[in-house]
Amino acid sequence: MMAHIQGSYIALPTPFRAGRLDLDRLGSMIERVTELGADGILVAGTTGEVPTLNGYEHRSLLHAAAEANGGRLALMAGVGTNCTNSSVEMARFAATCGVDSLLVVTPYYNCPTRRGLLLHYGQVAGAVDLPVVLYNVPRRTGVDLLPEVVAEIALLHENVAAIKETSRDLERVRELAGTTDLAILCGEDRLLFEYCRAGAVGAVSVVGNLAPRHISGIINSTSSGIDPDMGHELQSELEPLLDALDLDVNPVPLKAALAELGICGGELRAPLAPLDAEQLAELRRVLESSTAIYAAQAEPVESE
Repeated sequence: MMAHIQGSYIALPTPFRAGRLDLDRLGSMIERVTELGADGILVAGTTGEVPTLNGYEHRSLLHAAAEANGGRLALMAGVGTNCTNSSVEMARFAATCGVDSLLVVTPYYNCPTRRGLLLHYGQVAGAVDLPVVLYNVPRRTGVDLLPEVVAEIALLHENVAAIKETSRDLERVRELAGTTDLAILCGEDRLLFEYCRAGAVGAVSVVGNLAPRHISGIINSTSSGIDPDMGHELQSELEPLLDALDLDVNPVPLKAALAELGICGGELRAPLAPLDAEQLAELRRVLESSTAIYAAQAEPVESE
């Protein structure tokens, strides 16, 4: 039986130093989110600038993440590309590293039809025994993985266990919850509270790098129904940070923020470019005044 995928996954950026992977820094980043109570981490996703990694770097990143994690957090590895054969090869490699699940984005640029999507996900899922997480992000890929196709893929492949959905249409989330048994993970940080109310059981979060306890708090208080008012309050506290992370395309503002906090170097790979002076000044203003940033550095409050 596939392990249930749920809770707060932090989408880690890939640290670079002088153009190369900074795997020592990766280890310290994993240590930090472990201490701050994350349930899992994602490496080699969109936030990880995975399209800029060559095959050797991609494999090195997965291997180093698994080694640094040491089985403490649920480790999700991004393996999807717009080439099915390449995705299958990376999925097989990831399975040998000790990761716990595989994130497989829809094939970007190619714009496959329903039959192409069934073929793609079928070959990846059939190549491994690990849980597969579908990843729908049409704003970046140009391909929308519709709920009826999601249901068909899940029916055909038992190890397709979850979907990371980024739609801003909450009716889509409710439809996924009502027509599949997949674990729904929120990929749109602004809507995490509403996603949880609509049936999501977790998130793959970008802002969680800055405020991991807020992400966990929203999921735990809202999905369980224990204290939805708290979930709503925590979501509201994230808004200034979310605005700051929208100053440029992800992960540009995130890496700048983590550099300001001394957590990760801000180095990016082209074609991404650093924030300009005005954007950086606004980011600093938000970081200095954010209650969510303070909460990430404070001792957690024990729940009764």
